Amino acid sequence: MPDGQSNAPDSLRWPALDSEQHPWVSRFNSDDLTRAQRDRVRQPYSSAIVPAIAELTINIPGDLAAEVDEATQLLTRFDAEVGPGGLPFASILLRTESASSSEIENLTSGARAIAEAELGERETGNAAQIVRNVRTMEAALALADTIDGESIIAMQTALLGTIAPNLTGGWRNEQVWIGGSSLSPHLADFVPPHHDRVAAAMDDLVTFVRRTDIPALAQVAIAHAQFETIHPFPDGNGRTGRAIVQAMLRHGQVTTNITAPVSAGLLHDVEDYYDALTAYRRGELRPLITAFTRAAGYAVVNGRQLVRDISGIEAEWEERMRGLRSDAAARRVSALAIAHPALNSDLVARELGVASPTAFRALDALVERGVLRTANSQRRNRIWLAEPVLNALDDFAARAGRRTRG
Repeated sequence: MPDGQSNAPDSLRWPALDSEQHPWVSRFNSDDLTRAQRDRVRQPYSSAIVPAIAELTINIPGDLAAEVDEATQLLTRFDAEVGPGGLPFASILLRTESASSSEIENLTSGARAIAEAELGERETGNAAQIVRNVRTMEAALALADTIDGESIIAMQTALLGTIAPNLTGGWRNEQVWIGGSSLSPHLADFVPPHHDRVAAAMDDLVTFVRRTDIPALAQVAIAHAQFETIHPFPDGNGRTGRAIVQAMLRHGQVTTNITAPVSAGLLHDVEDYYDALTAYRRGELRPLITAFTRAAGYAVVNGRQLVRDISGIEAEWEERMRGLRSDAAARRVSALAIAHPALNSDLVARELGVASPTAFRALDALVERGVLRTANSQRRNRIWLAEPVLNALDDFAARAGRRTRG
């Protein structure tokens, strides 16, 4: 076992990280550094050595196993409640999970800005980054049947490929670190493994992910913590790691229809989440698995409230659309507006397969009935907003918001 073997009191023993030293080659001109900085960067730095986990035995104590089973059943029941015909709820939950995962990285934005970014109205800023995280989640779910190195790289490419292609396409080839100074890793809060160790560590992780002898939610938690510890990319590790969570839940058939908003649960007590990752690196599994079971429970509570809110909006809209034919284009647009609460005529024409004049007439009919309202576009095209849906999404985000510890 590594030097940092856990002294955890229960049977959840796990190897802690070891470390090794490397020489540091500064990218800064020494004349631009203070004397203390020059002295520091001349010293070797320490990076983590992650243990191989592919074949480790995991004995989950009975009390924790019961919590894992209960949380897993909650996720599965929620997935079944929304159902295979759960669109547009599946689309809504995917976006809320993407937004919550981004907020953990301090990337926040309102529902309207995110919806407009999906239309191409906002190509920069946090909203645009959150939309790219939606693409990462979509890629993760599409690749859930085959979670391997290639598919994980594809997830991170979906996140950063359009804005930082030089950071995508493979594992990192340089040292990264978390916290401290941009000058060097010497004062960092955590220094992941040297880049020469990343490929082997990821191969080991993929083998662990393919195991079938571990309760699914516990396996998801461990795989996520191991991924974040390896930190295999130059950027985007957190959001990619939480996309892998969704891919594993789908692969393990915990969910089959929706994206459970687990990141919203982690966000609700993000300090606990970070503390659990730190504990994992010390060789403690219980805090990590507990954090994920709690996150799953909170995800279901918050997700069910969002579904109730959206269902209420649909019922109110149905009253407002009374008198419209069942096959009227306006009714089809109202369903589209649940999944896309900011619309333009191009989106409506494309999604419904209708001509532009038909799209305009349907949109205007919904404005007349108080379902949608028009808003000024930042570009040439007019946009229409489903404000009750945007409000429901903002309410979801507020409930999931970071809890402040007193």
